[in-house]
Amino acid sequence: MQKTVKKSVVPIYAIAVLWLFWVFFLPLYKPLHFAAAIALSIAVYFVFRAFDKGEVVEIPDEPVSTGNAELDALIAQRDSSIREMRRLNDNIEDEYISDKIDEIEAVTNKIFDVVTKDMEKAPKIRKFMNYYLPTTLKMLDAYDQMTEAGIDGENINATRQKVEGVMDTIIAAFNKQLDSLYGAEALDISTDITVLENMLAREGLTEQQLSPQKNIELK
Repeated sequence: MQKTVKKSVVPIYAIAVLWLFWVFFLPLYKPLHFAAAIALSIAVYFVFRAFDKGEVVEIPDEPVSTGNAELDALIAQRDSSIREMRRLNDNIEDEYISDKIDEIEAVTNKIFDVVTKDMEKAPKIRKFMNYYLPTTLKMLDAYDQMTEAGIDGENINATRQKVEGVMDTIIAAFNKQLDSLYGAEALDISTDITVLENMLAREGLTEQQLSPQKNIELK
């Protein structure tokens, strides 16, 4: 979400009122009269604009379109989730929770980055997208609201303690989700290593099979 400052139209209205006043009550038939009216209009504009602080408005980000509807939906959910995390992080003043949200945001970004680069992995994060991530955001939102309430109560304090206590578990689970996305690559590398070791062994190029003379030459 982008932010911009929306300026007021009051200076324009002020100039319009000035010209109406001038037309009815002051002469406006010589070039000098027009020059004076224009100069005064400019002065009025800048005076009103100087006192106009404007209004900060949020402009929704343009939706990402890659031509792949599934990928677009994934990117949209990532962006929405990250925006919500940052909003909550800005609201929550507790340093411990804030640090944990930073960690969750970092690993969440990594998970989505892996999948957006290889959509064949998308099915592996369905539960992460549909339950784990939204539930985590819901939990943090509840924590934020209870903190803002500014009330110490048995239920509020107990809930906040539970949220604080589960943060490391969530981070560990998200990291495990990230690790699981590299399962195929890990298997491929492991297979390549096994094939390479077998080929080296057949060619007599492993360290155990080198003759003393070859060992000396290699050194």
